[in-house]
Amino acid sequence: MRVALLSKTITVAITLAALISPQVLASSSIGKVDLVVITKSESNMALLRDGKVLKQYRIAMGDLPTGHKLTEGDQRTPQGRYILDYKKSDSAYYKSIHISYPNEEDKLRAKALGIRPGGMIMIHGQNPRSPLPPEQAQQYNWTDGCIAITNAEMDEVWKAVDEGTPIEIWP
Repeated sequence: MRVALLSKTITVAITLAALISPQVLASSSIGKVDLVVITKSESNMALLRDGKVLKQYRIAMGDLPTGHKLTEGDQRTPQGRYILDYKKSDSAYYKSIHISYPNEEDKLRAKALGIRPGGMIMIHGQNPRSPLPPEQAQQYNWTDGCIAITNAEMDEVWKAVDEGTPIEIWP
């Protein structure tokens, strides 16, 4: 009797496991996050909640990712603490989430140097005109200073990040 019950339990477990494919698990929501951390030197974006990393992504940045963004057109991604202050569903690069660059410190630095700090730095999806598949495009820094992820990843980030979420961008 016990062997039969154990056998049935194992059969049910195997059947359930077969029904729950990795694709279904991968598409499940990670919930809301309270911090986004970019580590430029590792081409990495991490979504965190309560100090715990929930998900990580490989990112593409500008052609010159080393160093802090100083001026418009320098192909750099800023460094520091900012806010993800609004979402744009009709972005030229799929969807985008705006980073509050330049902050007051960036504006003061630019004024002291007599330069324009630039702006419109976003986390966004893929370039629709790229001939490369998304995973291959992510191997190159191709933005003008924004942070790019695949469109499928952008859908996930879009759901997880609310307007007002802080973002830290580290060297």
